[in-house]
Amino acid sequence: MITHGEHIDKVIEIAESPKAAALSRLAASWSRSISKYGLHPGEYRAPERINASDLKHKQDEFFHFIKTASPHLDKLFKLVGKPGCGVLLTDENGIALDRRCTNSDLKEFNSSGLCQGTIWNESTEGTNGVGTCLAENRHIIIHRNEHFLARNTGISCIDAPIYCANGNLIGVLDVTSARNDQNQNLNLMISEFVSEAAYRIELDLFRSTYSKSRIMILPSDTDKLKSLVAFNDDDLIIGATRTARKKYQLPLGEKFEPCLVSELNDEPNDDAFCNAERKVIIQALTRANNNVSEAARSLSIGRATFYRRMKKLNITSKNR
Repeated sequence: MITHGEHIDKVIEIAESPKAAALSRLAASWSRSISKYGLHPGEYRAPERINASDLKHKQDEFFHFIKTASPHLDKLFKLVGKPGCGVLLTDENGIALDRRCTNSDLKEFNSSGLCQGTIWNESTEGTNGVGTCLAENRHIIIHRNEHFLARNTGISCIDAPIYCANGNLIGVLDVTSARNDQNQNLNLMISEFVSEAAYRIELDLFRSTYSKSRIMILPSDTDKLKSLVAFNDDDLIIGATRTARKKYQLPLGEKFEPCLVSELNDEPNDDAFCNAERKVIIQALTRANNNVSEAARSLSIGRATFYRRMKKLNITSKNR
């Protein structure tokens, strides 16, 4: 293991290279830490924390997020706690909201800043699991000497972003180990647990937001990252998870007008989708006494679009 002095020299040399961003994502993050945030890898100040009053206000603000995530933090901690890992949940600014760790690790984790109220974004800590996960919006592992600050090189961090029901980033799930024998193989195994837990939190946030709606799982190329959409009583889509929004090019962080499946994809090839849309069209025609213009208006879509969907789904007056 390299000394703190050697780490500091290495970080400065790579971060100040004009080719830093092209070398690797890690080098780019080191470079940001110096050039954008004005940090130095040799700083030995204590991690920044918000005061108790501000932490209470922050936890109240994120009460639903913390409550929804809590059982997943418990389950994750059961998997990683005995090997000496702690679990952190942060908001979208890297402020730690909740934690799980063993009593034997409590003192060491507190001294390292792995506790509620600590600010783990890149602007305060440089390259680190939570902060770089937020900065790059991706799953990440920052192992020991990959940290920017020399004082953080004794820990390994495994992190995954968490998205709320509107597709925006709401926080980060972090597992940190201070064990000297923590290795990259173990990090990779833990990373699978962290990613799965973060994804489950995201799904639960979506389901709770649309608890009174019918939710459908979209077809997916993978078994892990399912996309969810929520339907109202008229079987129009009123909500979608981040993966669904990205797949169908829906805006993130915005409410969209209730829409037909066909407005997401002109050629839906999923039977469940086609059946759902067929039901919407027929119900609208029934309510409008077979008046296509009125039926289209009731769904807030154009008459031409309505006719096109009737033709695509082989709907005629006989279907009613």
